[in-house]
Amino acid sequence: MSSTRTASGRANGRPGGRPSGRNGTWRNWGGNISARPAREVAPASVDELADAVRGAAGDGLRVKAVGTGHSFTSIAATDGLLIRPYLLTGIRGIDRDAMTVTVEAGTPLKRLNMALAREGLSLTNMGDIMEQTVSGATSTGTHGTGRDSASISAQIRALELVTADGSVLNCSEDEHPEVFAAARIGLGALGVVTAITFAVEPVFLLTAREEPMPLDRVLSDFDALWSENEHFEFYWFPHTGSTNTKRNNRSAGPEQPVGRFQGWLDDEFLSNGVFQAANWVGRAAPGTIPAIARISSRALSARTYTDTPYKVFTSPRRVRFVEMEYAVPREAVVETLRELRAMVDRSRLRISFPVEVRTAPADDITLSTASGRDSAYIAVHMFRGTPYQAYFTAAERIFTAHEGRPHWGKIHTRDAEYFSRVYPRFGEFTALRDRLDPDRLFQNDYLRRVLGP
Repeated sequence: MSSTRTASGRANGRPGGRPSGRNGTWRNWGGNISARPAREVAPASVDELADAVRGAAGDGLRVKAVGTGHSFTSIAATDGLLIRPYLLTGIRGIDRDAMTVTVEAGTPLKRLNMALAREGLSLTNMGDIMEQTVSGATSTGTHGTGRDSASISAQIRALELVTADGSVLNCSEDEHPEVFAAARIGLGALGVVTAITFAVEPVFLLTAREEPMPLDRVLSDFDALWSENEHFEFYWFPHTGSTNTKRNNRSAGPEQPVGRFQGWLDDEFLSNGVFQAANWVGRAAPGTIPAIARISSRALSARTYTDTPYKVFTSPRRVRFVEMEYAVPREAVVETLRELRAMVDRSRLRISFPVEVRTAPADDITLSTASGRDSAYIAVHMFRGTPYQAYFTAAERIFTAHEGRPHWGKIHTRDAEYFSRVYPRFGEFTALRDRLDPDRLFQNDYLRRVLGP
């Protein structure tokens, strides 16, 4: 959810995800997933990582790599070897002729964005969280919102991958193109990504216009709001008819960032501090949630600012939650949202987090949630520690009725049989997996469920 205002053995107590506790337990950011790996490594080079993969295979251990733990599924969980890539960071090189940057897989998006800005460069589009590693974000299909520009993975031009036999495979549109087609969102099933080459462009300015808008108006005008803006998203507050909308468009300038005090007030005090307190109250007394939602939906006023892309696309995230997100065909989003609203209104559910809606154009990545179709994303959230199953189950029933595709890193209950129906190229991915990892070195319970045994 966007808070647009709303070396082997070196592995104890390190940054990147949640450090394993004293008993060797790893937990994700949302606190809903844990694992106890038999061994952890933090390789400082690709050769060290490849050696660790070969060693694990020889010892009969499964292998998973984990970044910052921002997935709400057990996609990175293992009882075998857990690879922590936090020493594999930094920019390998910038090619200004090709307009690409090659970056180590464990590099946080925040560091990449800041380094690119210093070089006068930028990614075209991005999600709203900067703490994720580049490999974790792309492997799960992290996205922002865009009419014409797609996910971070769609901006990949080449990948370096350590495969199950410990060999290093380089892939692009020209080199191993069948691997490239799938590995840009590889779910950790094809190997361990060690470096990524992204397309970049000269840094530009975005003007963001944020303003409240009635939900009925957003739904009736959705096509126009989508078509008239490069990046459109909105947040609906359940139990109300209110939304907060955000429109980002390229600007000739001048740069007019949010003032320091206003930024603190909106993005830290209201969207994090007050919102956290409101969720504590709502968790203790669920009956107060509708009233809190009505107050929250009116707390933020309209604002317009112009800044470099990563300062517009991203925002601080302090309030912890769990999340489900589905991509539905873009033409089905209004109907899907109306059904979701009707479900909430007739239920006894109490929802303290806004519902987030974004879009993406069709892409050509095998298991991208936008593969082959223009898509809209609907994300539902619940405050950490609050029972979420009833809400998510009811929402998922609506999403799947529209052939929704769940985000690979967010809570869902779908399996390989379902995915084989909603992804036309699903068999292409599983056949490639059979070739690259026939012994399922990179298998875990999650991949067994979503890809098959």
